Amino acid sequence: MKWAEGIDKLGITLYILLCVFAIINIYSVKAELGQKQLIFFGISCFVGLIIFFMRTKFFENMSAIIYVGGVLLLVGLFPFGTEILGQKNWYKFGGFTMQPVEFAKIGTALMLANYVSNQDFNINNQRSLITSLAIIAIPGAVVLMIPDVGSLLVFVAFVIALYREGLSGKLFLVGTLFAGVFLIANYLNDPLKISLWYFTIIILILGAIWFAFNVFLLNKNVYSLLPAVGIIILLAGLSIVSPIVFEKLPKHQQERVEVLYKGEREFRDTSGYNLLYSKTAIGSGGLTGKGYKQGSVTQGKFVPEQETDYIFCTVGEEWGFLGSTILILCYAIFIGRIYYLAENQKSTFNRVFGYCFGSILLIHFVINLGMVMGLFPTVGIPLPFFSYGGSSLLAFSIMTFIFFKLNYADKNSLV
Repeated sequence: MKWAEGIDKLGITLYILLCVFAIINIYSVKAELGQKQLIFFGISCFVGLIIFFMRTKFFENMSAIIYVGGVLLLVGLFPFGTEILGQKNWYKFGGFTMQPVEFAKIGTALMLANYVSNQDFNINNQRSLITSLAIIAIPGAVVLMIPDVGSLLVFVAFVIALYREGLSGKLFLVGTLFAGVFLIANYLNDPLKISLWYFTIIILILGAIWFAFNVFLLNKNVYSLLPAVGIIILLAGLSIVSPIVFEKLPKHQQERVEVLYKGEREFRDTSGYNLLYSKTAIGSGGLTGKGYKQGSVTQGKFVPEQETDYIFCTVGEEWGFLGSTILILCYAIFIGRIYYLAENQKSTFNRVFGYCFGSILLIHFVINLGMVMGLFPTVGIPLPFFSYGGSSLLAFSIMTFIFFKLNYADKNSLV
């Protein structure tokens, strides 16, 4: 059929497979939630059908309004939000709840794509760079004030999209250094470990050696090295300040970080409980799993939030290593497909939105799996299309259908 030309059949097929497999696993945990997720999936497909018949320019023209609306929804949480599991990041309407941060990601992706596609945009221009980072930082700052640390991490995805458009990789290096120093400094903040002052002195000595090497051996201009010198000084200061910042975090968030250092067994009755039973469930699945609805940990409801953030442990126990591997491969192919299609778009708007969408999926996927396997602190990030929740499924589905609509229009364009 001619009208079907340009529809990415591989992408749509993977989307459906992920959603259906998710419903099957959620149903295994709790039947009524599986039925609700099936309804959410039906609604998402209906919304996707509407998106498919919309004009492509709508998303570009309305990006600013959608972006502002998303930010206002986030701000509205402070007076009107409902606190669930210690975080006031939900709206509640009768028996329904809605998490606005999921929809704010859509608005941010559209707004960033719209701005970057402007003819006057130049990533090497200071004004363009600051404006594009501000588009990301505004909703990010509101999310930080909620506070929703997990969702804040996802906003790194938009910086990845800017990297494709020419942003220097040094920004990622600096961010990695700051995160590394924060974690190491808190690890060393223990009487049995070396003093934090020694760690700070090591940073300064290495920085001094690097500076001397560039000035005296490579004959570089001193002034050109000043930004890097400033970063070294900030890193040294961060190593001292980090424990102070850490102490200001709520106790449960402190423990989630400490679990990485000391293991989940030391916190088995608090923040390590989820991880302990999650790893038990995944490990007990063996090669082929215990069978559908046969998982003792899953059916025993030992893991809280098992149908949402920790849904992967259900897959590991009931479907085993093979089932988990197939699921991971489906995600890898789907995310890779999004990046591939984005790279081949004729329109800058389409490309940037595709990279934003692919990167959001990537961050969610990596952090969620790292979280349930103990490689990353528990931060409350759902597995895209898989974790139970109408807001999450609908938001990811909207981004999916917007991108596939943009790709469809791109493939049928005569330009």
